[in-house]
Amino acid sequence: MHAGKPILYSYFRSSCSWRVRIALALKNISYETVPINLIKDGGQQFSKEFQALNPMKQVPALKIDGITISQSLAIIEYLEETHPTPRLLPQDPKKRALVRMISDVITSGIQPLQNLSILKQVGQENQLAWAQKVISSGFNALEQILQSTAGKYCVGDEVSMADLCLVPQVANAERYKVDLTPYPTINHINKSLLALEAFQVSHPCRQQDTPPELRA
Repeated sequence: MHAGKPILYSYFRSSCSWRVRIALALKNISYETVPINLIKDGGQQFSKEFQALNPMKQVPALKIDGITISQSLAIIEYLEETHPTPRLLPQDPKKRALVRMISDVITSGIQPLQNLSILKQVGQENQLAWAQKVISSGFNALEQILQSTAGKYCVGDEVSMADLCLVPQVANAERYKVDLTPYPTINHINKSLLALEAFQVSHPCRQQDTPPELRA
């Protein structure tokens, strides 16, 4: 690996990793990927080597500028501060607060409740119903919020950190067969974002650790 190039510890299907991959693509930051398979070998995130990088035993983790950062929003905020163009947080404080609010609704209020570690706890036979329930509940609130904040994207007409959180969560919803009909605002924004190159190159179907049968 090239000295000095950022290293992203990622899993192709991880929505948290996807958020960071989008940010890296938007900001045109070249990086190396080290795949961490969350399923294989009982979960490679539980290895002593990876636990030394991230004691929470979760992806993503990013080695950059001599430090290792975990937690996707912390990584994105660091990239925003060190590579401010294009900006992912609006200059206006009120809009910036809305971006952070929507990001937190998804990353704290929806995604963790349907994460792999939680699904394991509810039992195989209950996983689909549980994921559908928590995502639908969150999307009911998110749709209402976005109706007052959205333009072309989550907050107005500029791509922001909120959009980086939205697209992977919609993909999770589709994976768990959530009926998205009640969420026209979410659907419209998601469609607009998926047309952008940064969201395409970072997509789970186009990663080096994507299984052949899931590639596109």
